[in-house]
Amino acid sequence: QVQLVESGGGLVQPGGSLRLSCTASGFNLDNYAIAWVRQAPGKAREGISCISSVDGSTYYTDSVKGRFTISRDNAKNTVYLQMNSLKPEDTAVYYCATIGCYYYTVPNRDFGSWGQGTQVTVSS
Repeated sequence: QVQLVESGGGLVQPGGSLRLSCTASGFNLDNYAIAWVRQAPGKAREGISCISSVDGSTYYTDSVKGRFTISRDNAKNTVYLQMNSLKPEDTAVYYCATIGCYYYTVPNRDFGSWGQGTQVTVSS
């Protein structure tokens, strides 16, 4: 069974850091580009980052560039999202998905495999 599981979310103060993990079971993550997508209450899904399966190229939307870092550990079948300098506007449910880096800025739940999401709340 193909499954993605996110973990690492939680409550953090503004300026703090969190590291999210996306672990796959049932398939090898190194064969897939992996995107991180977030959705805040009442807002549209936002693709924020992606890492290529071909050469490890990384992509970031402007809202997180310079603060977030995506990486992968193929030996652990896991992709990470290191989030630094967190802001209240980063509060959202964060998902990882196999939607490819070409389409990650327009995430569609009808395509690829998605995890169940992990909640990130940035608040003092």
